[in-house]
Amino acid sequence: MIRIMKPGRVTAAVLAAGAVTALAGGPAQATTAPAGAGWTADLSTVDDNDVNVTGAGGTLTLADAAWHGTARVFAGSEGSLTTAAHRLGSPANRVSAELTADTPKGTSVDVDVRGRTGVNDWTEWTPAGTALKSAVSEVQVRISLHSSTDGVRPAVTGVALSADSVPQVNALTAATALTYKVYATREGLTGRTTANGHVIAGRDHFVALPTGRALSGKGSGTYTVRVCKTDASRCEYAPVWDIGPWNTKDDYWNPASVRAEYKDLPQGQPEAYAAYHNGYNGGKDDLGYKVENPAGIDLADGVFYDGLGMSDNGNVNVTYLWTGSGPTGVVSTAGDPMNVRASASTSAAVKGLAANYAKVTIECYVEGDTVAGKFGTTNIWDRIGPNNFVSDTYLQTGSDGPVAPHC
Repeated sequence: MIRIMKPGRVTAAVLAAGAVTALAGGPAQATTAPAGAGWTADLSTVDDNDVNVTGAGGTLTLADAAWHGTARVFAGSEGSLTTAAHRLGSPANRVSAELTADTPKGTSVDVDVRGRTGVNDWTEWTPAGTALKSAVSEVQVRISLHSSTDGVRPAVTGVALSADSVPQVNALTAATALTYKVYATREGLTGRTTANGHVIAGRDHFVALPTGRALSGKGSGTYTVRVCKTDASRCEYAPVWDIGPWNTKDDYWNPASVRAEYKDLPQGQPEAYAAYHNGYNGGKDDLGYKVENPAGIDLADGVFYDGLGMSDNGNVNVTYLWTGSGPTGVVSTAGDPMNVRASASTSAAVKGLAANYAKVTIECYVEGDTVAGKFGTTNIWDRIGPNNFVSDTYLQTGSDGPVAPHC
């Protein structure tokens, strides 16, 4: 992510982590460019996957100069545009961006990138100028606008992009997804709008993490967590649809070589924990507010009450599923979350929930009860976590048969 904060008209050259791409809420038609060729971001095409921006006349600015997402509690506004996927002429691991923008005092513009690493897999959103974890051939760009004063807007008139490769120093590889114990709070805020444009419903099923690096598009589960009670008695698999609690740039699960801020903290420790317990950063978050609890994740009400059966804020074990590898499937239901069971049977104990759009890792499969569902009728059940099974007929895997080994 690059952030331009100097008031006035600016043109900034930025190097952005490797070719990046992401589908915010659904695939876009990718364009192809010759190797080494540059391209420009389309600032005029704004759709339902973009948040509080307008591109009238080819100038990108905030649509409502007083609207902001749930993570902001003060005056000002914010919004973002995610470009269509762009296919590179040859693999690269860095994207350069030259931004032309008017940024009045108190406004800023960020540019982030991400790259496709598999059919349904993407890197985290990465600040322009930081190498991605691997070379990619398809990329996507997210342009975020911020203002700290109601009525004052930045205006972006051009984003020129190019891709190349640099020696890889921040490669992140893991066969098993990272898991950390963090303090969870209930988000609530029914009727408010999340950072990805989702309007929060009662008993909703999503989570918030304190960074935009792992923010899924609306109606997408590119970045999904498994959040479990510490005794593993209940879990929910839910997409990341909001930014918070407390911080906005704290990807605490990443090592110091990659972590955006607070690199001196232990990997897996949220800044809010250190601020609350140890007075880190003067006991404040990155917005300057006193940290009142050590939370590293917010849970929508449906996750909090129905998925985990929690009655109060407390510690949970969170697995950041996109940090691992292996075959995956996307939960596809009529809208309600599906039951996660202790074995491959419709009468087995319910161990939690898997939210619609959640992207889960399939560890292995077994044969069990025959179930008629979204993708036909099958007796295949997929294990998506320890003693956590779901019927394959509700997982979009790209295959009619098993995609993982037999358990």
